[in-house]
Amino acid sequence: MTVKISAKEVGDLRNRTGAGMMDCKKALQETGGDLEAAVDLLRKKGAAKADKRAGRDVKEGVIGSYVHFNGQVGVLVELNCETDFVARTDDFQSLAKEIALHVASANPLAVSAEDLPKDIVARERRIIEETVAESGKPENVREKMVEGKLKKFAQEHALLEQMFVKDDKKSIADLVKEVSAKVGENVVVRRFVRYELGGSA
Repeated sequence: MTVKISAKEVGDLRNRTGAGMMDCKKALQETGGDLEAAVDLLRKKGAAKADKRAGRDVKEGVIGSYVHFNGQVGVLVELNCETDFVARTDDFQSLAKEIALHVASANPLAVSAEDLPKDIVARERRIIEETVAESGKPENVREKMVEGKLKKFAQEHALLEQMFVKDDKKSIADLVKEVSAKVGENVVVRRFVRYELGGSA
């Protein structure tokens, strides 16, 4: 038995998720008209599509900026997408601003874990290995402890791995994926620069 879905329900779901009308209608039919379940379903599908889009070329975008209220910290973030049309959307522009604000507050060292400066990671590994060596645990356990602590270090210092300062249940990567799912394009944080008064550039 097919559940009858009203245009208002489809409209409500579209407003919540930014998905297409037909996708919203299908999601509501699949979930028996349950709006919250339909939101979850569309988010999962959107995230899966966002993963598939990850390899696509991104040559458009914006520079998002944020200057702290005291005028002592300023950030520029380059956020890229596939088309100029998406670059001008509120969702995309808002994401660039939110990431810039996050960078001002969380002070990451690099965009991704792979981009973390090799010398800093090597120094951190040495410190962790020395600390773990004193624990007296077997070598195979120590190796796992070192890898676990290095992963935690990356989560704390790589922008995409960090939890968003306004919502500690989402990482910056999650935010990017959500917007990618909503706008239907590959979205990439290319680079950022953070200035602090009196600090080194």
